Amino acid sequence: MIDLGNIKQANIKNIAIQLVEKFPDQFSTDFEHNKRKVEELTDVSSKEVRNRIAGYVTRYYARKFAT
Repeated sequence: MIDLGNIKQANIKNIAIQLVEKFPDQFSTDFEHNKRKVEELTDVSSKEVRNRIAGYVTRYYARKFAT
């Protein structure tokens, strides 16, 4: 596994939750769509961290908004 330095899982979850709460209409249950939106809405430079955030956004959004 690649070492992500100081990025912790809790930070990824917090960023993802903040994004969904602030921009609920910008996300969906589609990972690819969310990956592009995370890139637009954040300044995270690491592709792996962006993907991890997008993955958690997808899971969180599905639990919160899906029927």
